[in-house]
Amino acid sequence: MSLEKIDRELQEAARVLDEFMSDASNLQAIRKAANLLVNSVKLGGKIYSCGNGGSMSDAMHFAEELSGQFRDERKPISAMAISDPGYLTCTANDYGYQHIFSRFIEAFGKKGDALLAISTSGNSHNVLYAARKAQENGMHVIALTGKDGGELAKLCDVEIRAPFSEYSDRTQEIHIKVIHILVMLIEQEVAH
Repeated sequence: MSLEKIDRELQEAARVLDEFMSDASNLQAIRKAANLLVNSVKLGGKIYSCGNGGSMSDAMHFAEELSGQFRDERKPISAMAISDPGYLTCTANDYGYQHIFSRFIEAFGKKGDALLAISTSGNSHNVLYAARKAQENGMHVIALTGKDGGELAKLCDVEIRAPFSEYSDRTQEIHIKVIHILVMLIEQEVAH
C-alpha cells in the first residue's frame, strides 16, 4: 500500500474543495438554500430529502441531523428522508423505480415544504420526478448536483453543484460538506 497513493487522493480531494470554495456563487447558493429551508421550517413546513446509493445515505444523514441533533441542544426540526425500505420496494414494484420518491412527495408534500434532491449526475430519473412533483405541490427544491448539473439543475430553486470530477465520490465529498453547513445554519436560525 503506497503512501503516495493515499497522499494523491487527499490532495485531489483538497483540490476539488478549493475549487468549490473559490467560486463565490457556491457560497451564495448555500446561503440561499439555507434561507429557503429556514423559512420553510419557521412557517411550519417540513423538509424532505432523497437520493440514490451514497446520495440516499447523504439524504438520510441530512434528515437525521435535523430531526435529531447536530451541534446544539434544541427542539427537533421536522425533516424526513424518503428511505423506508417497505415503501420504496412496494412503490418500485407497483409503479416503477422512477416513482419511488415522487409518490411520497405527492402523498405528503405541501406548499411551503422543501425538498433536498441529491443526484451526483443531476439525471437520476426518480430524483427528477420528485423535483417535478415538489414543484407542482408548491414546494421549494434545493438540488445538490455534480458534473454539468443535468436536468435537475433546471428543476430547482437553488442548485449547489460540486466541481466536475471523473468520479462521483469527489462530488459526494462536497455534498456532505454542504449538508453539514446547511444543517448548522438551519439549526442556528431555528434554535435561536
